[in-house]
Amino acid sequence: MTTTPAEAPTGNPLWGRQNRATTVGILLLITIGAFEHLGVSTAMPRMLAELDGGHLYSWPFTAFLAASVISTVLAGRVADRIGPRPVLLVGPALFLVGLVVAGTATAMPTLLAARFLQGLGLGAEAVAIYVLIAMVYPENLRPRMFGLLAAAWVVPSILGPTAAGVVTELVGWRWVFLGLAPLALLGVLLLIPTLRDLPSTESSGPARRGLPLAAVAAGTGIAALTWAVQHKTLWLGLLGLVLLAPALRVLLPAGTLRGRPGLPRVVLGRGLFAGAFFGVEAFVPLTLTAVHGYSPALAGLPLTVGALGWSAASWWQGRVELPRSVLVRIGFTILAVGLAGMALVAPDWPLAWTASLWWAIAGAGMGMAFPAVSVLALDYAAESERGFASSALQVSDMVFSAVMVGTGGVLLAALASTAAPTQAVLVLNLAMAGVAALGALLFARVRD
Repeated sequence: MTTTPAEAPTGNPLWGRQNRATTVGILLLITIGAFEHLGVSTAMPRMLAELDGGHLYSWPFTAFLAASVISTVLAGRVADRIGPRPVLLVGPALFLVGLVVAGTATAMPTLLAARFLQGLGLGAEAVAIYVLIAMVYPENLRPRMFGLLAAAWVVPSILGPTAAGVVTELVGWRWVFLGLAPLALLGVLLLIPTLRDLPSTESSGPARRGLPLAAVAAGTGIAALTWAVQHKTLWLGLLGLVLLAPALRVLLPAGTLRGRPGLPRVVLGRGLFAGAFFGVEAFVPLTLTAVHGYSPALAGLPLTVGALGWSAASWWQGRVELPRSVLVRIGFTILAVGLAGMALVAPDWPLAWTASLWWAIAGAGMGMAFPAVSVLALDYAAESERGFASSALQVSDMVFSAVMVGTGGVLLAALASTAAPTQAVLVLNLAMAGVAALGALLFARVRD
């Protein structure tokens, strides 16, 4: 029978008989989600051409993002009230249905509905998995488990886009979705014994009025901001901010944007990490192709190297006896170095080859700190608030990423162009390095 952390022996290994199926099931769900997330970009041009949806190119991504925000928040609340069991049954089921609907779509509205279902499913299961880890694994194993979650993205990062391209060419884009469906079902089946044996939990937790409305407002606001940046629509961007600002007061712990000590500061730290890293990553291939004349394949190489750096650091942090707060500070510092180094790649001089080096350093900073942030959040959160804390981490991640990528888009439109992006990318990279340095200062006095 699966035990709670209080009952579990501290030596119970992740791959031991008691935890093996749970560990494999969790990693399988994360890996499948990563393959789908990374592979769909490769298949999207062929997909939209066949469905006559080229004028809606960004909407499959936007629909997925908006649904993820909504389900992340609602799943967190459900997990706090009655436990993660129903979320980990419904979430993967929605994702599975979304895969089948996408794989059989004959028109753009059907594809958009499928992407919305996939976003609902993945957003929900990501939050519930955090809560499940807190309930099933003893405290000393959580850093390793969160390290494995990060490592589960490595193979998809390396193989996902290429594999999706090969599948699209050989058997058609529909199998990018349909081929994952049996594996998604297997992941759920592996978790069923653990879910069945979870102790019953019923807790109302603190009242959070307006949570569903805030979730919808946040999802709509992020989608509006994303579309506005891509299409340079000022009024839509302002509408997105109007929707997003009050929603965040409900969806994030009080004092998050002020960096209040405790859980609010940890949630803010997660946003600063994600925003700084992904804000720069979005423009790395553009810089290498437009400024240095790299082919698309070579321009994507630093991203693969960065994923390897992230994975290696995630593995390492789970095996060192350092306080999690120290790992967060070190991670912010290393990330700042990597992002500042990327500023050297922006101009047209012979330093483009260093992009992989700097991005490996940035990835290492993320891999070292991301699992540590997750562990700290669960430590700070009350047991009845773990779902809320997990959803707050995800929302902070998505909001800050969208805002920082949007900032890069604004800089590109104001200072440069896609044909000559150097000036905008240089400013962005240095600004994001400053954000990472600010994070290190923010956590200077944080203790576990």
